[in-house]
Amino acid sequence: MNKSKAFNKPLQPLLFSTLIVCAWMLFVSCQKEAGSSQGDVEAIKAISEARAEAFRNSNAAGIAAHFTEDAILMAPDQPALKGRTAVAAYYQALFDSYTPALKSEYEEVEVAGDLAYGRGMAEVVLTPKQGGEALKSTAKYLNILKRQSDGSWKTTHDIWNSNEPAQTQKN
Repeated sequence: MNKSKAFNKPLQPLLFSTLIVCAWMLFVSCQKEAGSSQGDVEAIKAISEARAEAFRNSNAAGIAAHFTEDAILMAPDQPALKGRTAVAAYYQALFDSYTPALKSEYEEVEVAGDLAYGRGMAEVVLTPKQGGEALKSTAKYLNILKRQSDGSWKTTHDIWNSNEPAQTQKN
């Protein structure tokens, strides 16, 4: 009797079982990854809605809470602002002068590992607190987000611009 054949025969069921378990584990991990990505998209959309709700409620700190400490805010017609504190100050200055209304939503969200982006549209109405005609604008925007160590998502970069033509500036 050949010793190698005798040795291998009892191991065949063990080898087959091991292969089945490995294939099952691979299948389950792939399913978990796919579900995780959809869960990330839903979490990112929820953050966008929370930011929009904070905007509608004139809550600058509530908006800034969804940004990283070193976030970059690129508002139209001004230099980029850096940091969560600068984000809060930008929105607070706006809310000090205007009562806001907002309709906003992501049209596209993509997740790649620990980074994601959301592309969306917004309709903004700013009513001056001192009276006067409301300012109305439609805009497109892009947010870059990063997964935090606790698994949550925060905005690292936010940029937008108006769909309306720029006004001619007078000197």
